[in-house]
Amino acid sequence: MIDVPLANQLLKAVATSTAMILVGDVDQLPSVGPGQFLNDPIDSGVVPVIRLTEVFRQAATSRIVRSAHQINRGVFPSLPAKGETSDFYLVAAEEPEVIAQTVVDLAQTRLPRKFAVDSIRDIQVLCPMNRGGTGARGINQALQAVLNPPGEHSIDKFGNRFSVGDKVMQIENNYDRDVFNGDIGFVTGVDQDEEELALAFDGRVVTYPFGELDELVLCYATTIHKSQGSEYPVVVIPISTQHYMMLKRNLIYTGITRGKRLVVLVGQKRALAMAVKGKQVERRWSKLKERLLTTDR
Repeated sequence: MIDVPLANQLLKAVATSTAMILVGDVDQLPSVGPGQFLNDPIDSGVVPVIRLTEVFRQAATSRIVRSAHQINRGVFPSLPAKGETSDFYLVAAEEPEVIAQTVVDLAQTRLPRKFAVDSIRDIQVLCPMNRGGTGARGINQALQAVLNPPGEHSIDKFGNRFSVGDKVMQIENNYDRDVFNGDIGFVTGVDQDEEELALAFDGRVVTYPFGELDELVLCYATTIHKSQGSEYPVVVIPISTQHYMMLKRNLIYTGITRGKRLVVLVGQKRALAMAVKGKQVERRWSKLKERLLTTDR
């Protein structure tokens, strides 16, 4: 997730005698910022690299782990037989409207009933993109309507309606509040008189003036890009050819590896096949690899 400018600052801050060990998964989504800081040193062959490829016994029993490895190799994941208990499923649906409604049904009733999980705190819907009927924005509104319908103590700001109990995400770094991009919190209070919203982030209450609520979005659903670096007990991923521009192997691989206990894909098998067989994201030209090779000589 680290980009070249941040890596530059990191390397400037450590002594030349410092040993640095980079640990990461080069097959996941690249950093939002420029460059591919983990990939370039590996490709250069200049630095020693250790690849952990063995799946140990406990992990090997998980279809999440096996499916992630299959997808990473460009192989369509093996799916459980009908009636088989698993931690990885594909619920087939064709039309975008049906996919979206199935996601809502799973989060609202089916998964909580079968796996004893909380619809809001345990289940995270991860979408390939924001737009479209199966995108994060539309599914967020649909999930909010059934999981936490807005009441009298609500506030409409910047295209979102926030109510007590809503699950939200901070979308930019705020050092004054000590809340950062990707942090998830829950609305605990709406004070119309003071024009403030109170949120709990890991038990710590933070207040936001109504005028600064553009830093927050609903987070019943979010994008796979936004989820990178996080883990959730249950992950639900809608997959549709509607998102063909984003259907890349590393995107689906990243989404699946966010789930700890259960992952459910909802949508079209052909869309999943497109992602699995598709090429990775376009190359990035940072010149870091070439500079490493020149320096090594």
